[in-house]
Amino acid sequence: MKKLLWFLIGVISGFIAAHFMSKDPRGQDMLAEVDARITGFTAILGDAYRAQEARLAQSDEN
Repeated sequence: MKKLLWFLIGVISGFIAAHFMSKDPRGQDMLAEVDARITGFTAILGDAYRAQEARLAQSDEN
């Protein structure tokens, strides 16, 4: 139960910090950069998943 409490405190603190950062122009730039990196990372994962799925589908046909 104590670990869950610390987890919730961390999540809530993160949301509060992000809220204050989004009000500052420098914070907005930093959050935009983090968002762009996450978007790029998820795009790479999606591409790799689709490529692997296509390879598996092709091997099933043979």
